Amino acid sequence: MNQEKRASPAHPHNERCPVERTALLIGSKWTLLIIRDLVEGHRRFGELQKSLTGISPRTLSQRLGKLTEEGLVTRRIYAEVPPRVEYSLTDKGHALLPLIEAMKTYGSRWL
Repeated sequence: MNQEKRASPAHPHNERCPVERTALLIGSKWTLLIIRDLVEGHRRFGELQKSLTGISPRTLSQRLGKLTEEGLVTRRIYAEVPPRVEYSLTDKGHALLPLIEAMKTYGSRWL
């Protein structure tokens, strides 16, 4: 039987399991750190870049775009000169906080 077509308990009917889907959503480098920084509230692009030492503006822009597209982050543009843009977590983004706390606990204990 073809490996790709075979269903397993973790992947019934060839659907990705919830763990895999979540890993694909948050598994990119910087993504969880961006979410961690947005827990404190609204942040501007420059504030995030300063906090995330080593991230390039291009990478930060891409990650914020993906997080916004996935509904984890909102992007608010203020009608000011110069324009001000702030990012914040949605309810879906806040729902990842227990996962981040568990990672913090694990890292403190085991790494």
